[in-house]
Amino acid sequence: MTRLNPPAPSASKAEWRRWARERREQLPDHSAAVCSTLRAFLHAHDARRVLAYRALPGEPDVSALADEFDLLTSRARFRPQPHLTLHSWESATEFSRFGALQPPADAPRVALATVDAVLLPALAFDRRGVRLGYGGGFYDRLLPGFAGHIVGVVWSALVVQALPSEPHDVLAGVLATETGVQPAARP
Repeated sequence: MTRLNPPAPSASKAEWRRWARERREQLPDHSAAVCSTLRAFLHAHDARRVLAYRALPGEPDVSALADEFDLLTSRARFRPQPHLTLHSWESATEFSRFGALQPPADAPRVALATVDAVLLPALAFDRRGVRLGYGGGFYDRLLPGFAGHIVGVVWSALVVQALPSEPHDVLAGVLATETGVQPAARP
């Protein structure tokens, strides 16, 4: 049986990940509502080119945005050090080791400097914009210094008061859920 209440803020990231995965399994898919809130936000901020993600099971699926925006997706690379490269949305034709569609290794790359907004997937976010990811640190290496909008995308039941964080964590500026888009609460 899944615990509905999240762990204490001082709990380990592993404990938080367990809770978020279990909690997420119980939630209905409201991807259409998430896309509706994202669509309004992106249009209001004149975002045209958007780095999105190919959804894993349980994540909000943002693929419906591809008809209105120039969506990009990423490929995880592990050598010489783990990092993400950006590619056209349509180029994602093979499955990654994580189970999401990704571009092939030889797909043409797109520069992050050409991106207006980044949609960050997560297991959970806290109200400050701290992201509980899957533990690879890919977005934390990609996004320092990014000047566009960083949008955390998650189900509202997975936005919690506080998550453990580290100094290198890249924070989302806004959080998008099925109930709307809210600015992250900065201390």
